[in-house]
Amino acid sequence: MSGGVDSSVAALLLKQQGTPVVGAYMKNWINDEEQIRGDCPWRQDIEDARAVADALGIEFRVVNLMEEYRTRIVDYLLDGYNRGITPNPDVMCNREIKFGVFLDYALREGFDAVATGHYARKVRDESGRLTLRRGHDETKDQSYFLAMMRPGQLERAVFPIGHLKKAEVRDLAREHRLPNAGKKDSQGICFIGNIRMQDFLAHYIPDSPGEIVDTSGNVLGRHRGLHLYTLGQRRGIGVPSNTDNAFYVVVGKELERNRLIIAFDHPESPGLYATETIVRGLSFLGEPVRETTRLLARPRYLDPAQAITFSPLDTGRARVVFDRPQRALAPGQILALYRGDTLLGGAVYETVHATAPV
Repeated sequence: MSGGVDSSVAALLLKQQGTPVVGAYMKNWINDEEQIRGDCPWRQDIEDARAVADALGIEFRVVNLMEEYRTRIVDYLLDGYNRGITPNPDVMCNREIKFGVFLDYALREGFDAVATGHYARKVRDESGRLTLRRGHDETKDQSYFLAMMRPGQLERAVFPIGHLKKAEVRDLAREHRLPNAGKKDSQGICFIGNIRMQDFLAHYIPDSPGEIVDTSGNVLGRHRGLHLYTLGQRRGIGVPSNTDNAFYVVVGKELERNRLIIAFDHPESPGLYATETIVRGLSFLGEPVRETTRLLARPRYLDPAQAITFSPLDTGRARVVFDRPQRALAPGQILALYRGDTLLGGAVYETVHATAPV
């Protein structure tokens, strides 16, 4: 229970079904350092979660996972940015923390499963195999964030609200007078809070200034460090466009020479669009895809599903070719794989073969 309305209604539904349930808050991170102190209201979240547990008449506990979170998520985040890629801590947190060390804790404590407020559905297919489907609320579907889960984790996961729309979840919270029924949804990664990602990274990764160049190699300015930029970024580059109708966008990083490459944000800008990528770290929730096949994929969380040709390579890698060019695919980010509305699994962008769309 995060203190939000989704996990609160998940607990409500489980109790209504007669399932013995205990509420637990994962205490992952506190911004103790003065330099990076943001607004991460973990104390308020704990109070909200406890108030809901009291209203439901269930036990509540706080589970301290700060050491594991630092090792498995924060260090992964910092290492990725240090190497010039764009990691995805939200996806990895689900695999490594919620359904990793926290699930292990739950099993040691004698529980059978971990339930969360994700908008996703567990469904057995015609053959009886367990599958993970998109949430019914297309605007809130969170199956993307579960793309790197392992089969054993799915067996122990419960998603009570996946069949509901967000408005229905709010209505249930109000109907049952849950204390946080009107609480706004959380935004971003909690341990960073309202502080900018750039400021957080600057506290841990020293500046490494270099040149900002265009695709022809002309020097246009200076950057503070490649870790502070991601492909497709338009704001905060620090180079004026000198035109009202065009804006610079990050299209590449030249790590060897510590150069940031920018171009005007236009469909024909070299480096901005790609149709082919190599992915690594393939993780499947069921039987792995072993032959070249047609699938759907979500390049990023908010992106619609795209038609792809998926071709397995060596262990844990594959070539993915999109039917339509995709904008600003960033190494380190997650590609979620689907067949229809069934989530098959996911992988990490390793290399992106940029091409200008026709």
